[in-house]
Amino acid sequence: MCAGVLVAQSLVAAMNLAIPKIAASDLHPTPAQLLWVVDTYVLVFAGLLIPAGALGDRFGRKGTLLTGLAVFGTGALLSALAPTLPVLLAGRAVSGAGAALLVPATMSVLLYASPPDRKATAIAAWSTAMGVGGMAGNAGGALILQYLPWQGLFWGYVPLALVLFGWVARSAPRVPRQTAALDLPGSALLVVGSFALLFGIIEGPGLGWASTPVLGSFVLALVLFAVFVRHGLRSAHPVLDPRLFRLPRLRAGSAGIAVGFFGMFALFYVNAQFLQYVKGYSALRTGFALVPMAFGMMVLTRYGMRLARRIGEARTAGVALLLIAAGLLLLATSDAGTPYPRYLAYLLVLAAGAGLAMPTLSHAIVASVPAHQAGMGSGLQGAARELGAALGIAVVGTALSVRYAAGTAHGSSAAVAFADAAALGYRIAAAVVLVVGVAVTVGLRARRRGADTPSPRSDVLAPPPLDLKST
Repeated sequence: MCAGVLVAQSLVAAMNLAIPKIAASDLHPTPAQLLWVVDTYVLVFAGLLIPAGALGDRFGRKGTLLTGLAVFGTGALLSALAPTLPVLLAGRAVSGAGAALLVPATMSVLLYASPPDRKATAIAAWSTAMGVGGMAGNAGGALILQYLPWQGLFWGYVPLALVLFGWVARSAPRVPRQTAALDLPGSALLVVGSFALLFGIIEGPGLGWASTPVLGSFVLALVLFAVFVRHGLRSAHPVLDPRLFRLPRLRAGSAGIAVGFFGMFALFYVNAQFLQYVKGYSALRTGFALVPMAFGMMVLTRYGMRLARRIGEARTAGVALLLIAAGLLLLATSDAGTPYPRYLAYLLVLAAGAGLAMPTLSHAIVASVPAHQAGMGSGLQGAARELGAALGIAVVGTALSVRYAAGTAHGSSAAVAFADAAALGYRIAAAVVLVVGVAVTVGLRARRRGADTPSPRSDVLAPPPLDLKST
């Protein structure tokens, strides 16, 4: 299960390494189109995660997992064969749909197969695999892109999907089906609303922030999200019941995971280009420059669970998000002359924050929903992760392209202009992480309502306490 979620998440980061080759290819993409190449996968991934969780509950999680792997591999194959940019974007969307099907199912199968005293450890391992997926994508993508064109990256994921398909078919247990309704209108509102929001952010510099399409997309996003909430309150079986967010731990955990991945994937998007354009690294060296982060995250995950037991999940999450913001601010001071050991130290600060944050925040979400809705709970935290990653890429990528264009227009060299633009992107990402991090800490400290107030719906149970003694 951890291997499956790692592969799905790794494709987000691996794409960042391919940006220079795609930019120089016969596709001739604009800066905005490059952002769409990265974000189309993440957007579809995020928008379909919650309904995909319900789909697994209703039709069987193992079958949904196998279907997701087949769709994921098909999208990779379509991307590898893409002769034009629209076909590449379609392949990315298909792979994102496959990832959405498989990721919630991996969590559900893992929780079903784990004994009660090992569930916290299983969640920690799964969360670590999700975080390490970014670094695995960087390392694996680096090996491929050093010697092959950008299409080789997608060819590499085709056999991975086939191997995982066989492994899951042979090894994964079948989980009993649960009653779950498929809310197609709610799912559509969520996906289209997210697309409208990202369209405004990504296309704003090119079309003009005051242009009718950009302003219209922001207005449309607000309207669609409002309709989504209204629909959820009125529907008997919504894809996501808005009343769930009355639970402080679930609300804070979702926001914390979203902003954590906002900062991490802002780093992944900028770092791949910074090291190649500014530092002059090859694709191989660029990919492996991030590998130590994976080990830092794995080590801190174990200590993070102990820290949460000692000082509480609110303080642990607060310290973790502060470290992510600090790492981004330190990276903003880097330029062409920054030695790699110092750059690596900055990366490890961010990795420490991610390692502390993800297991604690993931548990806060999963523990806030009843066991028979495990698919929905894992889908919610996955949607928070991927939407945070998509927004991080869109916001920082937009700031990067605007500042870089302004710098080169004023006579700065390409390397100097890009380093300045990267610094601005990192500072923006750090500010977002800091502001949301304060709200997350306050939310996790709030008194849990499940024990002394009625649940918002009869099928929403009070969140159980965080039991980390077994770890």
